[in-house]
Amino acid sequence: MKSNYKPLGNYIKQIKKKNTDGSVSVLKGIRINKEFMESVANIQGTDLSRYRVVEKYQFAYNPMHVGRDEILPISVLLEDEPIIVSPAYVVFEILDHNELDPEYLMMWCRRSEFDRNVWFTTDSSVRGGFSWESLCELELPIPSIEKQREIVAEYNTIVNRIKLNETLNQKLEDTAQALYKHWFVDKKNTDNENILLSDLVFQSKETIHPAKCKFDILEHYSIPNYDEKGLPSFEKTKTIRSHKYKVVSNSILLSKLNPRFPRVWNIYGIANENAVCSTEFLVFVPKTIDLFGFIYFVLKSNESIEYLTSRATGTSNSHQRIRPSEILDMPIPCFSKEEVLSFSLKTLWMLKRIRLNLKEIVKLNELKDLILSKMSKVETKTVEA
Repeated sequence: MKSNYKPLGNYIKQIKKKNTDGSVSVLKGIRINKEFMESVANIQGTDLSRYRVVEKYQFAYNPMHVGRDEILPISVLLEDEPIIVSPAYVVFEILDHNELDPEYLMMWCRRSEFDRNVWFTTDSSVRGGFSWESLCELELPIPSIEKQREIVAEYNTIVNRIKLNETLNQKLEDTAQALYKHWFVDKKNTDNENILLSDLVFQSKETIHPAKCKFDILEHYSIPNYDEKGLPSFEKTKTIRSHKYKVVSNSILLSKLNPRFPRVWNIYGIANENAVCSTEFLVFVPKTIDLFGFIYFVLKSNESIEYLTSRATGTSNSHQRIRPSEILDMPIPCFSKEEVLSFSLKTLWMLKRIRLNLKEIVKLNELKDLILSKMSKVETKTVEA
């Protein structure tokens, strides 16, 4: 480690407070993106008095499986109300917030170098655990508290902008889905006729094999990326082994995996030349761009989800798939051309705005990563901790 780095153990202490009186009932886990999440565990009949309490500005981390996942699931609680976490978690707090800011430390924990160092120091057990002692031995630069808070403020400005864009996108999506339901679900189709999805789209099957690709970096639309943030990742071509579908302009990506959990990606507008997607997605291109909005929200509708789920096959609920032919043969209620075009025109600007917001989020995430990467170069205090 660099000589101006300080051991984290000088600034933190472990907390072992248990929920002995049962006063805290909100149980949370930690995602791999280092944020607290509502626990999916069934706690019916569970004795919650054994669980560890986490209070505002305290940290918790899951010490297990770090060696396997190469990431330390760690987060800091910024809400006022306390939560509880698994008894297996480690909880700690900073001794003096005027020496080390909790949000600054959390930023350090989000760095890829932090996870790499943690992974290097995991134990040799099957689970690859990460001990409290190992955490205390990690070192980091500690600039003045004023500089720490300046860095945190700069970082939070970007984070808040990302959250604003995400909120705007959700509102636009909800508005358009409500409009679709009002126009095409609640309204009875008096013609009693259906058309097929294949009448409205064609499937693009152009493939790219990374080994023969001219790009060093690929914009990768994958299942994990969709599930995490709905954003593509930018990956070195040489790290991608299997062939992919090329993502074409003005297309809609639909996952054939587990249709009861719909994954529909809006690629409205010009797609980047280096954009690819997992072969778990089907790339649909509307036969006319005027139908883009209608087709997109058809695929996201509850009716389509139910139809596709009923035709999925597989040995387990987590690995069910639907054949492309079944998707293309999906019946769609036939409405007048005027209604469909009118709806598409009303929603296309929303989809365009959503797409532009997502592109901005990608750029903002790059700025976030840049701030995190520069943390190792900040001027540190000369006084020894």
